[in-house]
Amino acid sequence: MAEPAHSTSTEHVPKGEHGGGFPPFNSQTFASQLIWLAIAFILLYVLMAKWALPQVGRVIDNRQKRIAGDIAEAERLKEQSDAAVTAYEKALADARARAQGIANETREKQAAAADAARKRIEDQLNVKLAEAEKAIAATKQTAMAHVRAVAEDAAGAIVERLIGAAPSKKAVADAVADVLKG
Repeated sequence: MAEPAHSTSTEHVPKGEHGGGFPPFNSQTFASQLIWLAIAFILLYVLMAKWALPQVGRVIDNRQKRIAGDIAEAERLKEQSDAAVTAYEKALADARARAQGIANETREKQAAAADAARKRIEDQLNVKLAEAEKAIAATKQTAMAHVRAVAEDAAGAIVERLIGAAPSKKAVADAVADVLKG
């Protein structure tokens, strides 16, 4: 049998299979594949440039605006909180100063009251001390007036006991006077 002069690649290929290897490398369809690749690329480029990229750009712009707004809001809130902290610290310092002033004023009032009470008590004690000194002086004078008489009586009794006879009152008085003088 003689073979046909012109054979196609599909004659020896079973049904449902392609012959001739990997289709993109098939030299008979290479040019048409390049044309369709260029058409698909241009179509995809136009779709991306006209529709997808503007939407992505809007999303990015919206996100940038939101971020900028959030940063501005955060800065505003930070300034408010800094102002609140400053006001709080000032109020706290003022309160401490007022408390210190009140404490000093109270301390001064209590010191003045204590000084007044101390002075009043000292005056009372000085009066009592003067009265006591007067009473002691009076008692001392009374006692001194009686000392001479007691000394004379005691000396007379001692001499009488020693010698057995009572001495004269004048001799005892003279002896006591000599002892008291020097």
